[in-house]
Amino acid sequence: MTLFDTLISKTIMYVPGSIVGIFARSYIAGEHLSDAIRVARELNKQSIMATIDILGEFITRLDEATYFKDQCIDILEAIEREGLDANLSLKPTQMGMLLDKEAAFANIREIVERAAELNNFVRIDMEDIECTDDTIDFFRRLREEFPGHVGIVLQAYLLRTPKDIDGMADAPLNVRLCKGIYDEPRSAAWKLPDVVNRSFTWCLERLLKQGAYVGIATHDSRLVFEATKLIHDASLAPEQYEFQMLLGVDEELRRIILEQGHRLRVYVPYGESWLPYSKRRLKENPSIARHALKQLLGGKG
Repeated sequence: MTLFDTLISKTIMYVPGSIVGIFARSYIAGEHLSDAIRVARELNKQSIMATIDILGEFITRLDEATYFKDQCIDILEAIEREGLDANLSLKPTQMGMLLDKEAAFANIREIVERAAELNNFVRIDMEDIECTDDTIDFFRRLREEFPGHVGIVLQAYLLRTPKDIDGMADAPLNVRLCKGIYDEPRSAAWKLPDVVNRSFTWCLERLLKQGAYVGIATHDSRLVFEATKLIHDASLAPEQYEFQMLLGVDEELRRIILEQGHRLRVYVPYGESWLPYSKRRLKENPSIARHALKQLLGGKG
């Protein structure tokens, strides 16, 4: 990590929103659903799939959950109306998980039910470790009722993830595998980058051996290489997995993945609550800020 990256990682949570916005504008579709639809359409023209997410999490009132539930249904209906190759991602805390677990489940169930009616798909995001058990419980219950229309996210840096994979292998499994972004204690998560990478590869191999459909979510060229090797060794067809990346991050690697014949999905976030998301992403990946700074100064990104 460069000195610039270290500085960004250590200070980003204290930087004013107006400044963060300069660096984040390429990585957020905009504040409105119409912005996300526009970006998803542009991605589809490049043979890239999308997953759309309205930003906002850790709500404090259940009426906020109703708002976000309705917005998620609007997203699914807009995808159908516009004929997009896209699905939906949502966060359980956005639906009220930390306020009323069963109310949150009912909200998510209504969304997944609508997705099934439209022959679409909902990805239930994974948040901090306080939410892990309940998120897995939600997924298992919804997978049984709406097979093929719901998936989950697993984080490779968590010590528990290999056991979670084995525990969910009793039925078809659709997983987005990522490194993990939340600041968890050492007792719960691997901290060394090399160990996190090795855990990612191990978890991916475990998932593929169990026949899971995996969204391989990474911007790390080393992990892309390890994943392509596992895909080759398993003789997987392109429709049996996909790579996933964030909007605006390492578009050159994005092109490389596509040129090698793999499918790719890009995460398209939008909404007024862009600031907490942007700060978290910049803390995780300071190179985003470095890339944006080069663009602002007229250099090549």
